[in-house]
Amino acid sequence: MLNSMKTIALTAPIVLAGLPAMAQDVTWQVPTSVPEGSPYYVNFLERFADNVDVLTDGRVEIEPFGAGVLVPALQVYEGVKDGVVKAGHSTPSYLVNQNPENAIFAGFPGGMGPEAYITWIYEAGGKEALYEMRAEEGLKSLVVGIGSSEVMAHSNVPIRNAEDLQGLKYRTSGPWAEVMGEYFGAVPTVVPPGEIYTLLQRKGVDAIEWGPPSGNLPEGFHEAAEYIIVPGVHQPTFLWELVMKQETWDGLDDDLKPLLEKAADLTTMQALLHFYSEDIKAMDVYREGRNEIITLDPEFVTELSEAGVDWITKTAASRAEEGDSGMSDLLDEYMAFKDRWSSESSYLIRNED
Repeated sequence: MLNSMKTIALTAPIVLAGLPAMAQDVTWQVPTSVPEGSPYYVNFLERFADNVDVLTDGRVEIEPFGAGVLVPALQVYEGVKDGVVKAGHSTPSYLVNQNPENAIFAGFPGGMGPEAYITWIYEAGGKEALYEMRAEEGLKSLVVGIGSSEVMAHSNVPIRNAEDLQGLKYRTSGPWAEVMGEYFGAVPTVVPPGEIYTLLQRKGVDAIEWGPPSGNLPEGFHEAAEYIIVPGVHQPTFLWELVMKQETWDGLDDDLKPLLEKAADLTTMQALLHFYSEDIKAMDVYREGRNEIITLDPEFVTELSEAGVDWITKTAASRAEEGDSGMSDLLDEYMAFKDRWSSESSYLIRNED
C-alpha cells in the first residue's frame, strides 16, 4: 500500500504537467463616453459586461466606467491607443473630424435606418469593413450597440424649415455638425454628453441632439426646452463599439475570442430591441407633457437627407482625388445596399400609420 502511494505521488506531477494550464482571469476596466447610469451606459456597456460574464463563465470581467473617470469623454479612442486603458467603448461619431470615413458607421442624414443598417452590418459586409478600418489603426473592434432613430432636437425655439436653422446654436457632433454648418448656416457646438443638459437649460445653445426618445428621457432635456423635433433625420441610427489594441486581443486565449464576439453580437441585438420598446413609452411621456412635438414636413426631411448624402459623397470624392479611395468604395457599397433594401423590402409589414 505504501509503495502504491509513493508511486502515485511521484507520477502525479508528471500527469499534471501534461494537462493544459487553467486560463487566467482577464479583467478590463472599460471607460465609455457617457456618464454612468445613462441609457447607453446601461443598455450597451453594462449589458455587454453581463453577457461576457455569462458566456465566458466568469473568465473575463468587464468593469464599466462612466465618462471622465479614467479618460475624458471624447478621448476614449486615444486612451486605448495611448495604453491608459486596455479597452474603451465609444462611437465613430467622435472620430469624423479625424477621418470622415467614420461617418459611414456613425450614421448620417440620408443614410440607412436601424432596420436596414443592422442588416448591412451583420449580413452584407459592414462589420468587416469597420473592423478592417480599425485594424489599420492598430485596433481590434467589436460592435457593442446599435440604436434606434434619434430625436432631431430638443429646442428652445421652434424648427420647421431650413430658415429656422440659420444661425441656430446647435449642440451636435459627427456628420450632422458638418451638414448643419456647411449647408444650413447653423452654428454647431460639440460638448461631452454630461454637459448637454446644463448647456440647454442655461440657453447656451438653442437646440441639442443626443439620442433616441428613451435615451433622452432620463436626461431631462424635455424639461429644459419646450420643443421636440422629429423625425431623427440627422442620425437615422447609430453605432457604438468596444476597441482595444490588436495586441491585447491577440493576447487572449483563443477559446475566449469567439465568446467575446458572441457577447458583442448578443448585446447589440438585445439593446436595439430594448430601445424600440422603451422609445414607444418615452414618446407617450413626451406627448402627455408640456412639450410641443414638431414633426417635420416630408419635403424638409428630404431636403435634409439630400444635403447629408451630398456632403458625404463630396467628402468621399475629395479623398479619392487625394489618392485614398477607401471611403468612396465603401460608401458605394453602403449606398448600393441601401438602394436594394429600399427597392426590395416593400413586402415587409412595418405597422406604420
